[in-house]
Amino acid sequence: MSTTPAAVPSEEASIVETASSDLAKLRRMVLGLFLIAACCALYFARDFFMPVVLAFLIALTLTPIVRFLRKRGVPSALSATLLVIAFATLFGLLAYMVSGPAITLVNDAPSIGRTLAERLRHVQRPLDRVNDIMHQFDMMTGQVSDPNVAEVTLAQPGVISRAAGSVLSGATSIGITLVLALFLLASGTMFYEKIVQSFGRMSDKKRALRVVYDVEREISRYLLTIALINAGLGVAIGTGLWIIGVPNAVVWGVMAALLNFLPYIGALTTMVVVAVISIVSFDSLGFALLAPAYVLLCNIIEGQFLTPLIVGRRLELNAVAIFIAVAFWSWLWGLVGALIAVPLLVVIKVFCDNFENLQSMGNFLAAQQTMDPAETAPEPAVSSAPHAGPAVLDVVTSAQP
Repeated sequence: MSTTPAAVPSEEASIVETASSDLAKLRRMVLGLFLIAACCALYFARDFFMPVVLAFLIALTLTPIVRFLRKRGVPSALSATLLVIAFATLFGLLAYMVSGPAITLVNDAPSIGRTLAERLRHVQRPLDRVNDIMHQFDMMTGQVSDPNVAEVTLAQPGVISRAAGSVLSGATSIGITLVLALFLLASGTMFYEKIVQSFGRMSDKKRALRVVYDVEREISRYLLTIALINAGLGVAIGTGLWIIGVPNAVVWGVMAALLNFLPYIGALTTMVVVAVISIVSFDSLGFALLAPAYVLLCNIIEGQFLTPLIVGRRLELNAVAIFIAVAFWSWLWGLVGALIAVPLLVVIKVFCDNFENLQSMGNFLAAQQTMDPAETAPEPAVSSAPHAGPAVLDVVTSAQP
C-alpha cells in the first residue's frame, strides 16, 4: 500500500514535535544538573563565593553615591576609596562597641539562664513535666545511653584555637570583600563598555545597556534605601531601650538593624531576645514587657508604613519565597547567608522583571501581580546600522540614567 502525499507532512510534523519535546526535556535535565552543581559549588567553595557576593552587594549599595559624586566631578576611584574607608571604619567602630558587651553577655549566659528560669518558674513547671515524660520515653526506647557504659570520644580543638581560626578566617573574608568592592566601585563604565563590545548592532547595544542600567539602578536604590531604613530602625530601638533602662542597648540596636534584613524572623528574634534580657534585668514583669512591646511597635511602624512608603510596593516579595530563600541561604552560608537572602532575592526579581522570558518567575516572586502577561518590553527607537555608530564610550555615556 502506497503512502499518500498528505500523510508525509503529518509524519514529518510528528517527528519534529517529538524532537522538540525531547529537546525540551534535555534542556530541563541540563538545567537541573546545572542547579545541583551550582549549589554544591556554593556550599563547598563558600569561603570564596561569600566574599565575592558580599562585595557585589556592597558595591551595588554604594553605587548611587558614587554616581552622584561622579556627576559633580569627583572621580570614581576617589569616591570609591573614601566610601570603602568610611564603610570599613563604621564597621570597625560598631564591632568594637559591640564586642565588649557581647563578651560579657556570653560570660553571664549561665547566670542569665538561671535568673530567667527562676522568674518564669510557674511557666516552666508544665514544660518540666513534658521533659520528664520525654526522658522516660527515651529510656524505654533505648535512645539514652547507659551511664555504666564508658564512651570514647575524640578530643576536639580547644576553644582558643577555634576562636583564633574563626577570627583569622573572618578578617581575611572581610579584607577580600572590601578590596573587591573598592575595585567594583572604582571601575566606572568598564563593564558597560564590555557589554557594548559584545553586540554588533546599535539597537542591541542600546537595549542591552538600558536593561543593565535599569537593573543596576533599581537594585542599588533598593539596597541603599533598605540599609538606611534598617540603620534608622536600629538607632530608634537602641535609643528607646536605653531610655527604658535595658542593659547593653547599643548591642540590641545593632542586632535589630542587622536582623531586620530578615523579614518576620529578624523582628521576632530581636523581640524575644530583648524580652529575655528585660525579664532578667527588671523585677516587675509588667515593666519588663515594655521593652519588647516597644521593639514590636518600631517594627510595625517600619514594616507597615515607612518601608512601603519609601521603597514602594513593586519590589515586595511573597512570604513563601522569602522563607524558602532564607532557609536555603542559611543552610548554605549560615547567618551571613540568612542576612543576604532577601537582598539576593530582590536582585533575582529585578533581573526577571527586565527580561521577557523570565517575567513569569518575577511575577511568582512578587507579593502581588506586577505585570500584565500581554505587555512586552518596548524596543528602543534607535537606528540599527550593523557596523556604524558612535564610539563605545559615547554609547555607554548616552545610555546612562
